[in-house]
Amino acid sequence: MSARKTELPQGTLDLLVHQVAAHGPIHGYGIAQRIRQISPEVLQVRQRSLYPALHRLENRKLLVAEWKPSDTGRDARFYRLTRKGRAQLQEQTESWARLAAAVGLILGTAGGGAQ
Repeated sequence: MSARKTELPQGTLDLLVHQVAAHGPIHGYGIAQRIRQISPEVLQVRQRSLYPALHRLENRKLLVAEWKPSDTGRDARFYRLTRKGRAQLQEQTESWARLAAAVGLILGTAGGGAQ
């Protein structure tokens, strides 16, 4: 059985990019692949969303990038979190945990299920 693909909810891409980049330098394609792999292919990140997000995060000094050879031998931009990016990741992770807990409570209430 294959996993159903789901579009990323608004506002989650930055958090996911931060989390993946927190583990060390990684290129854009690698970020998209890692998100897909970790989420059993449920979350899909499209290039048209990913690369503008990477540039935006770099402009906000949350990521830094440098050109290095990739596994294929071609040069690629490898992104890593800055100190400011790590602080942002911590903040966003705590915020999402609170939100997920609140939504879980609402979904778990008696009579709160879909009819």
